Amino acid sequence: MPVLKTISSPIKTEMSLFEKKFKSFLNNDVKLLDRILHYIIKRKGKQMRPMFVFLSAKLFGQVNEKTYRAASMIELLHTATLVHDDVVDNSNLRRGFFSINAIWKNKIAVLVGDFLLSKGLLLAVRNQDFDLLKIISTAVQQMSEGELLQIENSRRLTILEEIYFEIIKKKTGALIGACCASGANSVEQNSSSIKKMAQFGEKVGICFQIKDDLFDYEGDYSIGKPIGIDIQDKKLTLPLIYTLNNSPFLVKKKIINIIKSQNQSKTSEVISLVKKYGGVKYAKEKMMLYHDDAVNMLKEFKDSKTKKSLILLLEYVTKRKK
Repeated sequence: MPVLKTISSPIKTEMSLFEKKFKSFLNNDVKLLDRILHYIIKRKGKQMRPMFVFLSAKLFGQVNEKTYRAASMIELLHTATLVHDDVVDNSNLRRGFFSINAIWKNKIAVLVGDFLLSKGLLLAVRNQDFDLLKIISTAVQQMSEGELLQIENSRRLTILEEIYFEIIKKKTGALIGACCASGANSVEQNSSSIKKMAQFGEKVGICFQIKDDLFDYEGDYSIGKPIGIDIQDKKLTLPLIYTLNNSPFLVKKKIINIIKSQNQSKTSEVISLVKKYGGVKYAKEKMMLYHDDAVNMLKEFKDSKTKKSLILLLEYVTKRKK
């Protein structure tokens, strides 16, 4: 967290005010809902997504009320997808705490997710932020498509690298792309600049997802990142895809048989083979290519604390431990 505090120093005031505004946007008259929302807010994550919104806005001008609404809409969307994801994945934990569905069951969790999505939509409509609504609604569509594309391909245990990148571009790239585009859009009306920030965020999101993939091979139980979970869930991540496409036939057959059998005792064997045949190394190299592309996209902007923080936030994404 100290690293993130340093990164967010140019937007410290904005982030503090954002927390108050975000809470006010969640006001409602249902006691049960209020209790659940309080539980969610108390256990919020690193808030990297609002940081991308404010830093992207500040890159072009002064943060304003529209920027706060953009950050709130992103946070509402992101929180809703997390709540719904836990239901879909039947997950009982979120960031080390019990998930909403674990405490209040699936029906209530789905309704809470729906409430959060509707709050984001209403926030845009009431303020006639139809440009923000378009950016964020497009991200929701892409994220849904990405999830379904992943499910469709995981059943076959065969996937091309191009399909993998299409999945993570939609699943993860779309949301961070929307963060940067909506932040820029709140202070800048130049469509090419907004598009460029969307592309920057997309590259950041791809880096983020590849880093998550790597945790499956280099995770640590002590920080809540156990290894081999994606393998056990039959998720085809970049290190595994590379290994399956670039290892001898018998090695590929062995890996597939272990994954299909869901033999957890042999998960470590798959991890060793992926490392041996260059899957982890390749994924790291690919992540850094996207990292470098993203950094290069910021070169046209004059040096400032904001620009430096955006680059540092990208560095954090690729070097984080959890």
